[in-house]
Amino acid sequence: MKITILDRILLLATGLLAAWQIAVGIDQLNTLPMIAYTIGFGVLLVAGLLLLILGFDVLESPVVVVVSTIIPLSLSLGLVWEHIAAFRIFYQYFVILGFLAIVVTRFVPMKTKIPVIVLACIHGIAGMTIFLLPIILAVTGRSTPIFALVGIGGALIGVGGLLLSFLKAGKPILPRRIILKILPGLLLLTTAAFVLGFSVV
Repeated sequence: MKITILDRILLLATGLLAAWQIAVGIDQLNTLPMIAYTIGFGVLLVAGLLLLILGFDVLESPVVVVVSTIIPLSLSLGLVWEHIAAFRIFYQYFVILGFLAIVVTRFVPMKTKIPVIVLACIHGIAGMTIFLLPIILAVTGRSTPIFALVGIGGALIGVGGLLLSFLKAGKPILPRRIILKILPGLLLLTTAAFVLGFSVV
């Protein structure tokens, strides 16, 4: 499917928002959350630029599943490290081991459903963390209401990541044409929600 002018505009806007967040929006944080958020938004920036320059053909790369996992894992680690001190070390190990598990199951040939199960579980946990934690913090008054937008961004990035991951795994949730049609807009909405939500932290 050929990339359109509108797609390019949406991807450019995504890249600009992600770049702004890296440069301006994540200062005054502890070291690990700053690194985690920088990685997450950095991958969003690179993904947007690659799609903008190379078109949707870049999605055929075997590393797409792995890269699409970095964003939710890194962002959820930053959130947990900032807001749930008791789970910091546990969640850090989950992120490291989960990422390694996805790498192994993507690049070691397997004829079972283990790669899909591993992918769904790790994506699901990271995505639910990004979705629920900011909303809970906002609802309980431990953060401002607009911080809930990070949760909305988490839901959107979770949907996008699963769509791409299952597409690449050969078990698409939606037809490829529909996924590619909604992907640029989904990336922009996700990045905008994150940037607005994190602006109050």
